[in-house]
Amino acid sequence: MDGPPELRTPRLLLRPFRAEDVDDVFAYAADAEWNRYLGLPEPYVRRHAEEFVAACILADPDSHPYWAIVHEGRVRGGVNLRLRHPGDAELGYALARPLWGRGLTTEAARAAVAHGFAACALERVSALADAENAASWRVMEKLGMRREGHFRRYRPLRGERRDCVIYAVLREEWAFAGEAGTSAAGGENS
Repeated sequence: MDGPPELRTPRLLLRPFRAEDVDDVFAYAADAEWNRYLGLPEPYVRRHAEEFVAACILADPDSHPYWAIVHEGRVRGGVNLRLRHPGDAELGYALARPLWGRGLTTEAARAAVAHGFAACALERVSALADAENAASWRVMEKLGMRREGHFRRYRPLRGERRDCVIYAVLREEWAFAGEAGTSAAGGENS
């Protein structure tokens, strides 16, 4: 099964995950602070990274494209779109903690959203985050997403129910906000 197309941004390559990415994934995902809002197993062991990479490789790129975020030659995170129903997708993203605060998460997410609107005929892209994860919802706001709701005790995380926020952007809002900095691999960046 072919993966999603490669996407390039000014500083990143987004490409399908490969089996050889396991060590890079394990290196960033074993960080407990990185995992704070994600709810992945703790301790995170290499087998978890192997299972994650395999799931990304096997995912249907038409309904759930996963991209490895490559920065300076190493996989440093991932971004995905989960198509919920025709015209609607949920965005997910994570980036290695040493790269936080540099705008790279927003850059990768912007490329995925642009692809979704251009190639997947999406009308709406949403994203969900823990209500206390301000860095994540700031990424959503930088993408031009609007907060649509606050779900109380929405998601279980390590034995407690957590509040979540949902943001979304519509196709016409995206066109207004612009999508500079993304292109298919080999194309020109705008």
